[in-house]
Amino acid sequence: MIAGSAPTGAGGPDQAAQWVRRMFGRIAPRYDLLNHLLSFGMDASWRRRTARRVRPWLGRPGARVLDLCCGTGDLLRALLREARRAGAAGFLAGCDFCHPMLLLARRKLPWACLIEADALRLPLPAASLDLLAVAFGFRNLADYRAGLAEMRRVLRRGGAAAILEFSQPGGRLLGPLYRWYAARVLPRIGGWISGHPEAYRYLPESVHRFPTPEELARWMREEGFSRVTFERMSGGVVCLHLGVA
Repeated sequence: MIAGSAPTGAGGPDQAAQWVRRMFGRIAPRYDLLNHLLSFGMDASWRRRTARRVRPWLGRPGARVLDLCCGTGDLLRALLREARRAGAAGFLAGCDFCHPMLLLARRKLPWACLIEADALRLPLPAASLDLLAVAFGFRNLADYRAGLAEMRRVLRRGGAAAILEFSQPGGRLLGPLYRWYAARVLPRIGGWISGHPEAYRYLPESVHRFPTPEELARWMREEGFSRVTFERMSGGVVCLHLGVA
């Protein structure tokens, strides 16, 4: 059985990918607003922290970096800022398969290189990147293992993959509170503001189905990554995985 996004009614990986693409296209106009609102403004700090963690690869001479599933470009912007702080002069680009999201990214980053492509079939040669980062997009892939294999394919030896993704916190207080918020509050607010309640029912469900940090780390090792680590942020609400090719 393929482990990947499984929207209600999608009959397989191809239909799941089509559903996710259409869904993100519909919510694109309110996507940034809802990200900031529903995360209580913490999403920006999670991206900045991710950019700081990958600074060793951003600072490589001539580093080639890709923000995968870049959406409206917020992680790409954080990576660009951190690269400047590192004094790097590499090449950074963003990639997404949802055209409306890329149009919004273009408004934020008019000079950036943006690529419309599927994360499972990147139009890049093998061993062409020093860093591949993805924030809150990996769990929407139709096949997680295939996504990891594709990431590994395009990374140079010694390059890194960084996956920032939602997780499910534990604890006697935070765990139940988070599950209540994700099941009751997030879908109502997201559906009301976006006008597409099905999208904000899918998003918490996709977090619930996503593998645990330990399982994702094991999959990364099995796909050929070494020095795999993960760190939980904000009590385990999100988790950053790092692996070296």
